[in-house]
Amino acid sequence: MSASIPNSSTPASSTSTRGHGSAEESTLPPLTAGPYRRRLSVVAFIATIGGLLFGYDTGVINGALRPMTIELGLTPLTEGVVTSSLLFGAAVGAMLGGRLADLWGRKRTIMLLAFAFLLGAAVCALSPSFGVMVVGRVILGIAVGAASTVVPVYLAELAPHEIRGSLSGRNEVMIAVGAFAAFAVNAIIGNVWGHLDSIWRVMLAICAIPAIALFLGMIRMPESPRWLIAHGRRDEALEIMRTIRPEARAVAEIDEAEALYAASKNARRTRLSAVLKNRWLLRILLIGIGIAVFQQLTGINTIVYYGQTVLIEAGFEADAALIANVVPGAIGVLGSIASLFMMERINRRTMFMCGYGLVTLCHVLIGLSSIMFPVGAPARPYVILVLVVLFVGSMQTFLNVATWVILSEIFPLHMRGLGIGIAVFCMWIANATLGLFFPSVVDGVGITGSFFMLGVFNLIAFVFVLKFLPETRGRTLESIEEDVSTGAIYLNKK
Repeated sequence: MSASIPNSSTPASSTSTRGHGSAEESTLPPLTAGPYRRRLSVVAFIATIGGLLFGYDTGVINGALRPMTIELGLTPLTEGVVTSSLLFGAAVGAMLGGRLADLWGRKRTIMLLAFAFLLGAAVCALSPSFGVMVVGRVILGIAVGAASTVVPVYLAELAPHEIRGSLSGRNEVMIAVGAFAAFAVNAIIGNVWGHLDSIWRVMLAICAIPAIALFLGMIRMPESPRWLIAHGRRDEALEIMRTIRPEARAVAEIDEAEALYAASKNARRTRLSAVLKNRWLLRILLIGIGIAVFQQLTGINTIVYYGQTVLIEAGFEADAALIANVVPGAIGVLGSIASLFMMERINRRTMFMCGYGLVTLCHVLIGLSSIMFPVGAPARPYVILVLVVLFVGSMQTFLNVATWVILSEIFPLHMRGLGIGIAVFCMWIANATLGLFFPSVVDGVGITGSFFMLGVFNLIAFVFVLKFLPETRGRTLESIEEDVSTGAIYLNKK
């Protein structure tokens, strides 16, 4: 199988085109019962602590910002800087994380990120001023951004293709769990000990505990066999694969990965300039960027960062909004868990189209409800809360898990770090831009205009998925790589 950069400007012949359930997938020995399944679950749990930290560190600012503003003397502008500094740091981390994982290994990179999470939490919790707080938030952002690229790739490369979607998707579940934990911690601390000075520092410091757990847990986790193959370490790769696959399947997968890598040696260190010159690789890069950016244009993280602000604007009192904000977080966790069961039963394209259709509907209904129930109407806050919960549930069930899974699948090995790094960099830039300007937009046009605008973005996303996104469910990474590199994958999107 050839994964080198082709010179042809036309797709491969139909003999290279594969869809879900094709004969090509059946050449590997089937998965059988055995202890390797438990081993995979343990690896996934430990690695996705990085996802939990991602969710907690991005969500904790929701409740910590108001008391922090008083103690550090923040202005509306510096509040936005504190919030968005993590996001701009995450954009940098997304670029650095992919490249570092390609050069240094997935496992060691995740361990380094655990240390960065710990350092960032300490700086933020102990910060005496706005400037130090921004430094700590940037450190956390770099760790968050790098984790958002490295952990999904690590899980995808360890998982058998039959359960790759559900295993890789566990990272998004942990992100949702982390965000919910942040909302719950904020609500408990804010309502029980909110009268104490500097209590927001405790909110920020709590994430040091999972950071330590991630570092210690990863010590005994395996390196990605596919990364080892790419660095000429077949024996180590096979030894690891035997712990997470039946014997016959382990040998077959290593042989397949090694054959593909040997055929693509000339392209294994693909630079951006080479991608830009190849129409098929450029196309998959642009698709990845589109999927990443549209995920942010759903507006999900405006609820994560400013959910309390939105609910106050809807009519809740500040303390009640802090408690009510836990509900979308809980629904997000349930939606992510439901998504795991759907990933191997529903095509990726169907998941995305359902998700963007439902999210668009929710945004339109939120905008309409803010018109139908004016400020001061008793039902207004509860109607908007229900619609926000439906939005978060739709997003987490159909889009969040699917986004991270598809980004870990669509890029060929020789550009996987580069591709996912660029896509997630663009995701974080979109995230940071929304985080920086959303309060001003709400202040200027209210909930009505804000959510109508998001509805338009998501309608465009629906059309984008319908027209461009290829199907990847039920296929090995190697078969996806071959068809992406030759253009054959674009002939079979259904």
